[in-house]
Amino acid sequence: MIGAVGSHSRRAWLVAVVLVLGLGCAGPQLAQQAPASDLSASDLLNAVLWMQRSVEYKANALTAFALARIRLDQALEDRSWTAAPKEQTGAYQSLPPAIVLDIDESILDNSGYQAWMTLKGTSFDPKTWNAYVNTVTSLPIPGALEFAKYADSKGVKVFYVSNRTADEEPATRKNLEKFGFPMGGSVDTMLMTRKQPDWGSAKGTRRAYIAKSYRILINVGDNFGDFVDEFRGTEAERLKVMEEHKARWGREWIMIANPSYGSFESAPYRHDFKLSEADKRKLKRGVLDAWPGP
Repeated sequence: MIGAVGSHSRRAWLVAVVLVLGLGCAGPQLAQQAPASDLSASDLLNAVLWMQRSVEYKANALTAFALARIRLDQALEDRSWTAAPKEQTGAYQSLPPAIVLDIDESILDNSGYQAWMTLKGTSFDPKTWNAYVNTVTSLPIPGALEFAKYADSKGVKVFYVSNRTADEEPATRKNLEKFGFPMGGSVDTMLMTRKQPDWGSAKGTRRAYIAKSYRILINVGDNFGDFVDEFRGTEAERLKVMEEHKARWGREWIMIANPSYGSFESAPYRHDFKLSEADKRKLKRGVLDAWPGP
C-alpha cells in the first residue's frame, strides 16, 4: 500500500514538473504571437482615459482658452500683431481681424473614436473615421465654444482650418452648428483639406488664403502641423523649428494638449506609415530616455 502511494506521488510530481516546464515554454511563444495591433492599441489607453475622465485635461483646456481670450484682447489693440508670420504679407495692419481654429482635438473632442480603437484593438482607418464623423457626436473641448463665441462677439471672423476632407464638411458643419459655433455668415469659413487643389495636409496654403483678406490674430491647434508646415521632420528638426518660434507659443499660438495622436508619435519612425505596427512601436520605444534601473 505504501509502495503504491509512493508510486502515485512520484507520477503526480512528474506530471506537475512537465506542466510547469510546458507552461514556461509556452509563455514566450504566446507573447510573441500577440497581434501587433493589440500592442499598438493598448498604447492609447492612458491617453484616452486622461482625455475622457480626468479633471486635469479639462483644466488644461480651460487654461489654454482663457489665455487665448487674453491674447485676443491684446491682439485687437496691437495693429502689428499677427499669428501668421510667414503667410501675412503686405499692409495687413488694416485688414479685418480673424482667428484660425483647428477642429479635431482642438475644439471638438473625438476621444470616442480613440476609445473605440482602444477597446477593439485596432488602429485608424479612413472608413471607420468617416463613419464616426457622420455620427455628428463629437463634443466641444472645454472652453472652445466660449472662446469662439467671444471672438465672434468682438467682430473677429472665426475660420476652421481642418484636415477633415471636403466630403466630411457637411457632417462637420452640422456638428459645429449643433453647439452654436459661429459659422461665418456669407463667408465660407470651413477650409477643409483638398477643398481646393493646393490645400493639402500642410496648412500654410490655407493660412495664406485667409491672410489675403484678414489679419490672423490667434491660431489654436493640437498638433505642430497646425502652426508650421515643417512638422514632418525628424525629432531634432522639429525641435529646432519649435524653438525658432519660441516667442509665439502662448502668445499668438495656443496649443491644446492631445496625447492620443499626432506628428509627435510618427516622428520617431520618420513618418513612414508603411511600416508595420510592430516596427513603429519598436522605433517609438527606442527613442525613450529611460532610467537604467537600480
